Amino acid sequence: MRRIGYFFLYVSLILVALFQVFPIIWLFLFSLKDNREIFAGNPFALPESIRWENYLSVWEAGIGQYFFNSVWITAVAILFTLLFGSMAVFVITRMKWKLSKLVLGLFMVGLMIPIHSSLIPLFSMFLNVNLINNPWSIVITYTAYNLPITMMILLGFYYTIPREIEEAAIIDGASLHRLFFRILLPITTPILSTTAIINMIYNWNEFVFVNTFISSDRYKTLTVGIQNFVGQYMTDWGAIGATLIISVLPILVAFLFFSNKIVEGISSSAVKG
Repeated sequence: MRRIGYFFLYVSLILVALFQVFPIIWLFLFSLKDNREIFAGNPFALPESIRWENYLSVWEAGIGQYFFNSVWITAVAILFTLLFGSMAVFVITRMKWKLSKLVLGLFMVGLMIPIHSSLIPLFSMFLNVNLINNPWSIVITYTAYNLPITMMILLGFYYTIPREIEEAAIIDGASLHRLFFRILLPITTPILSTTAIINMIYNWNEFVFVNTFISSDRYKTLTVGIQNFVGQYMTDWGAIGATLIISVLPILVAFLFFSNKIVEGISSSAVKG
């Protein structure tokens, strides 16, 4: 009886996996077609002739610059978010001071602020400091918006770290900076990997802030740069499909390499009773 149950469980999991992977496979086949095949042919049929030139054309049309912008903006924002979030959680959880709970509450309030409600104030602020049409406005915004969720994930893990580790390091003469960078930060590597993936997904796919703060093609990211392939009278849908596949690949690669770290980080972040 148990074997029958496992059989149906595995069959169900395989069907769910196929259902989730199918859109990516369909998008890949879509990217290898021209407009005639897309609109006149069967949308689920294989391409009559594989058109790798769709990928070449979008790369030559400037998608490489958008891809590079997405990579470095996402990477720098993740680095700042993890560093500042870890520092804040370290100070709140490992040090004794009166306003620690109040400061933590102020950070958590950021989870309740809708993105669109802050567009006009942020635009006005960046305009006053000459950061409109500057990629650093995006980095600052991503870092600020991802700090609350990053700190919330890190909090549970920091509460599970034994204080004896810090006491032993202090007895050995470790300074405060060495205690954080050499001891606690390496210990939190699993949960940092989890938060990095979460931040990467948000930063890589974000559209509203880039579309609002950036007007030059030189600084646009992939999500906004795709609009350049939509013309007024003619749109190359195969090229758009190729652009979407290029934009999805980094997320897929990150999950393939760090999926075990994500599970490990989520399980280790639970607060022990």
